Amino acid sequence: MDPAERLVGELADLLSGRAPEKRATRAETTMKYLVLAYGDQSKNEQLTPAEFEAIVAQARVYDEELRASGHLISGESLEWDSVCLRPRGGKTVITDGPYLETKEQVGGLILIEARDMNEALRIAALHPAANMGEELGWGIEVRPFSPTCHK
Repeated sequence: MDPAERLVGELADLLSGRAPEKRATRAETTMKYLVLAYGDQSKNEQLTPAEFEAIVAQARVYDEELRASGHLISGESLEWDSVCLRPRGGKTVITDGPYLETKEQVGGLILIEARDMNEALRIAALHPAANMGEELGWGIEVRPFSPTCHK
């Protein structure tokens, strides 16, 4: 079974039993989580176009399954380059990024809804970036939104 088929099967198993009529009350029983996908730019630039497209295809399958299940709120891939604004001496200084001195950079983000952190982790664990291993330097971070801020 290829990785995309496995991913579809795992997501279907995870998300089965969610009838569309239950989604109407989802906001009352779920929390929002930010799923950050981190990657090593230098390792990813070594991929062949075919290898890169295979990973993108897996991510598309994952996104479609999340969308169909009602867990996906939003998600995007990010460019490697960034611009950073920092206060310095009473002025705003603009620098090219990534700003942090680290190999791993945020390569994508997904905003999901889940009942609790355990469900959010199960959902995030199925993302292709969580399964790429050390050879590509990818990893996933899951962070809950604070229920008290920005109300």
